[in-house]
Amino acid sequence: MLLLDRLLAADDESAIAEVTVPRDGLFMHDAGMPSWVGIEYMAQTVAAWAGWRALQTGRAVQIGFLLGSRRYETAQPFFAPGTRLTISVRCELLGDNGLSMFDCRIEADGAKELATARISVFEPVDGNAYIPPSPATGQCSVP
Repeated sequence: MLLLDRLLAADDESAIAEVTVPRDGLFMHDAGMPSWVGIEYMAQTVAAWAGWRALQTGRAVQIGFLLGSRRYETAQPFFAPGTRLTISVRCELLGDNGLSMFDCRIEADGAKELATARISVFEPVDGNAYIPPSPATGQCSVP
């Protein structure tokens, strides 16, 4: 599931992504996109940053896992359809064991802060070791 529209910028410590809140589709309600979807926007921006970093150093992009969040706070219960959201993530901790923590923010139309959180993620050396094989194929569902 890819919810972001584009990665705008990335460097050694941070990334910025963008999404325009859709008018229909997955998760949408009459009032708009529930603001709890913002945590997935944040996680996907972290994943884009991790992928960008891997490619910069000639490594393969790996699977990662969102472990949880601290203090996910939103200014409103829904993101309005058509609103351009900018998602900013900054790495605060990058452990040798694959655990990382990020300070994350979502702004509307480049100015109004709508959500903040600190999220914890895990990028294992072998992501397939954490995903059970499919009963149908006996293979892990992640390539």
